[in-house]
Amino acid sequence: MAMTMESGSNNNNNGDEFAVGCFLSIRTTLGDEFEGQVVTFDRDSNYLVLQEGSKHGPRRNIRLLKADYIKDFTFLGQGQDPLDPNHCLLDINALQSREELAIRQAEADAERIGVGVTSEAQNIFDALSKTLPVRWDKTVIVVMNEVRVSSPYHSECVIGGTPAANDRVKKVLEFERKRLQLRGSGGQ
Repeated sequence: MAMTMESGSNNNNNGDEFAVGCFLSIRTTLGDEFEGQVVTFDRDSNYLVLQEGSKHGPRRNIRLLKADYIKDFTFLGQGQDPLDPNHCLLDINALQSREELAIRQAEADAERIGVGVTSEAQNIFDALSKTLPVRWDKTVIVVMNEVRVSSPYHSECVIGGTPAANDRVKKVLEFERKRLQLRGSGGQ
């Protein structure tokens, strides 16, 4: 049996209507209409957390809604607590894989940031990394695991590697320095 309730300016008494697990059809003061299941209702802040839709599946949308913005709602029925661990569908292996991937990406991103180098040096590193494999060795940029570029990161600071690799790094470095200088002067 569906029941419609008009919410007025006094939403503080809606705690019972917003019981965890109940399904509601909601229309907001902004004209949005959707159905969702109550995950929780915080009476002090007057915020409602809803899991949109009534279907269970691996992906769900969560909506945070201030109850003051509810124009009206219809009670569609009572369901189980959507966060009950006995009924939640969590793919632990997928979550662990995503976590491991995020950690590896964060570690890789951290290795790309030079410690104790100027922003110009970091910009040169970032520019070189777009075309060549690079890494930091303290404040020295190591390109292709053989060519080293030391501060102040000009072509005369390039040492090591085969002559061809050394020349290539010098050319890319000169090009990137000119490009960064143009960008810095506003002439993109």
